[in-house]
Amino acid sequence: MKIKKIITNTVTVLAVGMAAVSGVMKLSGNPDVVKMLDTVGVGQYRMLLGIAEIAFAALFAFPKTMKIGFILLTAYFAGAMATEVSHHMMINALTPLVLIWIAAFLRNRYIFLPAHDQDNL
Repeated sequence: MKIKKIITNTVTVLAVGMAAVSGVMKLSGNPDVVKMLDTVGVGQYRMLLGIAEIAFAALFAFPKTMKIGFILLTAYFAGAMATEVSHHMMINALTPLVLIWIAAFLRNRYIFLPAHDQDNL
């Protein structure tokens, strides 16, 4: 049981860390991030996107708000991935999205089941 907890915490820290660092990079005005955001046409929303990313990561980190954080991070990174695909860019959003889903499953597998199936487990 201890190994599962270590793996769960490690994957969660990686997922939250990737999202938070990405948000900080946007807020700090990293030239590569600014250029990429300008390329896809959302450069003027850089600060808002950075704040949202950090806030969503924080929601996901805490057990009581994990579900809403999971939904918001999934939507955020799915949108980022769709934007990257539509602009023929490298799909950078896939890694944090996969880590978020793995962390969510490890923390609470019932998040992926319909409500009526949870009663049968």
